Amino acid sequence: MSSSLKNELSSSEFEVEAQDLQLQAQLQSNLRLINVVNGSRLALTVLALAAGITVLGVSANGLMVYHQTYLPVDFYLPLWPSQFDLRPTTALVAGGVVVTVANIVSLFFSKVQALRSLTGPHAIASLAAPAVGFIASLVAMSLFYAVNSSSTVDNFQSWTCRWNDVPMSMQPHFGTLCKQSQAGVVLSVLLVPLEAAILAVAGYQAVLERQTTKA
Repeated sequence: MSSSLKNELSSSEFEVEAQDLQLQAQLQSNLRLINVVNGSRLALTVLALAAGITVLGVSANGLMVYHQTYLPVDFYLPLWPSQFDLRPTTALVAGGVVVTVANIVSLFFSKVQALRSLTGPHAIASLAAPAVGFIASLVAMSLFYAVNSSSTVDNFQSWTCRWNDVPMSMQPHFGTLCKQSQAGVVLSVLLVPLEAAILAVAGYQAVLERQTTKA
């Protein structure tokens, strides 16, 4: 074998090794980026879960207090108006339930390795769960403002906030219920962009994982 042929083979082997090292470095860089993106998605999901649980808790508590303290008109001691619209609060409760369940499912699939291996590197749940959460939060807010537009029929928030300065030593504490209702509405509004951000991050993570798998 001539020296020129040996030099060509050595050069070819060196180029192959250099390409392998470059691919490994690129793969390690992609894996680190995936870990960062996955950590961000999990942090946002936990935040959305906490917000969903809070919305569900304060809205469900308001409905519970209403049913516990409601008196028919026949008793002539009305704490609540005879014409009363509970649909805005019910919409928040329903939205809170769906958002909470969707984020729990997302976290469950992210943490259980066996489920991740069944659903692939870019698990369907990581995309489906925030998509469901985003749709649920958007629909809940749309329903809330759609049925909350009446200027003649009171709803839970308008009634409790109207009488929030009335001192009460027992249920219903209108001041507390007003603050809880306002907090539920604010968190529901924030859930829409938060779930959208989770969906965007999950989609970016899926693209990165697919590229890394093909590499």
